[in-house]
Amino acid sequence: MSAGPSFLRKPARIHETTPEAGPVRCQNIAQFTQGAPWRLSDLHDRDTDLLIWITKGQGRANIGGVMRGYGSHNAIFVPAGTLFALELGPQVLGSVIEAPSGMFALSERRPEHIRSRDSLAQAELTAAIEAMMREIGRDRLYLRDALGAHLRLVSVWLRRQLAEGTADRPDESASQRLTRRFSEILVRDYRSDRVMADYAAALGVTPTHLTRTCRAAAGKTAAEMITERKLYEARVMLGRSEPPISGVAEALGFHSAAYFSRFVQSHTGQTPSSLRRRALGAGRP
Repeated sequence: MSAGPSFLRKPARIHETTPEAGPVRCQNIAQFTQGAPWRLSDLHDRDTDLLIWITKGQGRANIGGVMRGYGSHNAIFVPAGTLFALELGPQVLGSVIEAPSGMFALSERRPEHIRSRDSLAQAELTAAIEAMMREIGRDRLYLRDALGAHLRLVSVWLRRQLAEGTADRPDESASQRLTRRFSEILVRDYRSDRVMADYAAALGVTPTHLTRTCRAAAGKTAAEMITERKLYEARVMLGRSEPPISGVAEALGFHSAAYFSRFVQSHTGQTPSSLRRRALGAGRP
């Protein structure tokens, strides 16, 4: 049976953008964390870029291993592959734009912390985010193209803020430089069986020095940072039905599933199988 004249047919969504680019998402913080604050508050890195726009509240952010405070009308840009965490107090409100790596049109691929003081600039970014949320809510044709256009406007906003000097770029201390280097190696190797002493050796320092340095710069010891990154990934992987728990343990550098189970239970109070059942159950309608 004929589908009717071609000029009456609805255009196919598959032609909106190249599928390889991946989706652009824009959500409030509660939606982004899916009711699980650890998705932002625990140290981790992503393969996507994030722009976090805080509209209310204050707290601390760990960006690349360096702890800093944030407040209302702060924009935090986190490029893919950057170790970070965002403490979320009960009063914190904001939004998150997530995009495939490189879609934010910035000249430098580095973390940025913008403290916007101009009310017009604040309103501009808020309006752009609200427009993106409306597009997603209506789910019309050419959604990805529309979100890409809005993302380019957000990129212009970021570039203007950087040009106007609103980015917080304090000079790094020696301890902050070392912690940042450790964070970069941790992003690369957290799935291995390397322990803190191995990271210290790779950086040419003693374990004691690395521990003291990370505590000063990041508010956590190097061992705590390793644990937190592994635990984050364990939660993510256990939130899926595959691989089996033994496969999760192996993927994260544990030599036995039993040791992995003790690790998870000691830090969460639940076994891996319990975490998986709970996560998969929460995903059902």
